[in-house]
Amino acid sequence: MVPIDYGLLRFIWWALLGLLLIAFAVMDGFDLGAAMLQPFVARTDSERRVLVNSIGPVWEGNQVWFILGGGATFAAWPALYATSFSGFYIAMILVLGALILRPVAIAFRSKLDARAWRRTWDWLFFIAGVVPSLVFGVAFGNLFLGAPFKFDDALRPDYTGGFFELLGPFPVLCGLTSIAMLAMQGGAWLAVKADGIVAERARGAAISAAGALVALFTFGGLWIAFGIDGYVIQSPIDPSLPSNPLVKTVARETGAWLRNYGIHPWLAAAPAVGYAGAILAAIFLRVGRDVLAFVASSLGVAGVIATAGFSLFPFLLPSSTDPRSSLTVWDSSSSPTTLFIMLIGAAVFLPAIVAYTGWVFHIMRGKVTAKEIEGDVHEHY
Repeated sequence: MVPIDYGLLRFIWWALLGLLLIAFAVMDGFDLGAAMLQPFVARTDSERRVLVNSIGPVWEGNQVWFILGGGATFAAWPALYATSFSGFYIAMILVLGALILRPVAIAFRSKLDARAWRRTWDWLFFIAGVVPSLVFGVAFGNLFLGAPFKFDDALRPDYTGGFFELLGPFPVLCGLTSIAMLAMQGGAWLAVKADGIVAERARGAAISAAGALVALFTFGGLWIAFGIDGYVIQSPIDPSLPSNPLVKTVARETGAWLRNYGIHPWLAAAPAVGYAGAILAAIFLRVGRDVLAFVASSLGVAGVIATAGFSLFPFLLPSSTDPRSSLTVWDSSSSPTTLFIMLIGAAVFLPAIVAYTGWVFHIMRGKVTAKEIEGDVHEHY
């Protein structure tokens, strides 16, 4: 007998999945953002090496949050994992290819002291930052529109869409929002970690990205409010029942994605934190308070992602083909025993990961300088 209510376990794992996504966007987000900004803030080979080495010791640990998110989805939300990873297969391959390309670019660019060699890897490094940032945003945009899938009576998913159908106007807007958000995060990190002209250019880039984020986030919110039909569950919900998405009734209504904010007004804190984080990050960067700017930028990232999660709740993956097949928090999870055992594991290992990550950042504290890199070429990328 599991000592925690099944509905509460489902809610806890929805919250944990959200926290893992936020952690990935905050931590690996500055790696992706730094890669995107490389052509704009690092113009010489020495400056590019400063940028690469600013994330070199930590990018691999930051990517752990992505792995944890995928693992949590596989174990806690198997229907979501099966449907999304099969339906968005090409998009997932693009993300994985880019994430594989990044460490190769970091490691290989300094293997030869040849301009063409290094410039090639530098551009591949840039692509490895842009592609995941864009695809992640496009994926979130498609969650609001709904994915073209349905379940048969045996609960076998049938996905009827294609890759290019994911690239509609609203998902592309969300992709651009993601790029602006992570560019802000990457620029704030470089302002903290890099030195000299690289840090100076990064401040300017992050300020511009923060302004773009505020504008795109506002435009996206208005589009969701007035231009997109949201999803709403019309039948009674019993969170204690076994998972079966076909037992509910779902309708589409304009403005339905804002319904949660009317029921729980305190949820408006999420978009408020998103706006405040971006604005404060720009202000702190302008006055040279780089550490505070990075903290504010991280809060802004968390606020934007939390806004998406609060708006969609309880939906995890709506279906545009058959709204009844939409996956929600209450009908697409693993069994209560599985969720409880995983919760015990998360309670043990997540604090250990956070502690180890903090220790690594403490050991690697301080700015990366061109003088340091040129003085010890074998210890740096």
